[in-house]
Amino acid sequence: MAVVENVQNTPTERKANPLKSFITGGFGGICNVLSGHPLDTIKVRLQTMPRPAPGEQPLYRGTFDCAAKTIRNEGVRGLYKGMSAPLTGVAPIFAMCFAGYALGKRLQQRGEEAKLTYPQIFVAGSFSGLFSTFIMAPGERIKVLLQTQGIGPGGEKKYTGMIDCAVKLYKEGGLRSVFKGSCATMLRDMPANGLYFLSYEILTDQYKRRFDRPNVDLMPAILAGGLAGIFYWIGGMPADVLKNRLQSAPEGKFNGIRDVFKDLLKNDGLSALYRGFTPVILRAFPANAATFFGIEIANAFLRQVAPDF
Repeated sequence: MAVVENVQNTPTERKANPLKSFITGGFGGICNVLSGHPLDTIKVRLQTMPRPAPGEQPLYRGTFDCAAKTIRNEGVRGLYKGMSAPLTGVAPIFAMCFAGYALGKRLQQRGEEAKLTYPQIFVAGSFSGLFSTFIMAPGERIKVLLQTQGIGPGGEKKYTGMIDCAVKLYKEGGLRSVFKGSCATMLRDMPANGLYFLSYEILTDQYKRRFDRPNVDLMPAILAGGLAGIFYWIGGMPADVLKNRLQSAPEGKFNGIRDVFKDLLKNDGLSALYRGFTPVILRAFPANAATFFGIEIANAFLRQVAPDF
């Protein structure tokens, strides 16, 4: 079974079908969220937990301590806080991401059958991050606020859900508040998406050369997708920390991502840019493997019901 047509870098690739990308990428994204959201919640809470006073212990000592305290205080459902926001936006986000990647490749091709170099693949992948940011940024803002509300002693639960959070943000600060952290999201996704698609193409190319295959089979594609997810977070983690701190901060605390970076360096040190790395890596492989599994299942379904689609 061959894997996703819309991410392959074959010499004779077909023109990308945006509608097909929307369907298959959206289903893959749903699989990503369902499999990876609990560890994403832990990551965000580790990144945004209150700074302990001198002599006090931090709220969470690490990944497993955060998971244990969340389950003890809020039940297993606490690990799924904020999931409605990414689930609602995941189909258009992944559709824009894959469509942006295809467009980025097309803009660099000099002929219908031109094969791109790896630097060109990185540029195309970065272009996809630019596309998806406009949809992803408000969803990320809402997700982070829902994931971090109510933690710590006397923590306030301000929002009852995704819609309530969006409405209150708009009433308090208009669209600017809803889209807070957009530049930080773009700063994360452009290089991280470039690494994501580049590593996937390199891994799948190696498989095709080694086993003399014209396409990539399902299991190697799932493996390559999982590993690509790890490369995404290696490149995107520092900007993700800054984004989450900016999006979860009270209004007026930071003027932008530069202020967040200065505050982090002064009070936490450079190593804080990789705080939450353990749950990220634990999540990255299965979540992104699930993405490519979901995309392939959707592709297989479409090949059966609409072979010419």
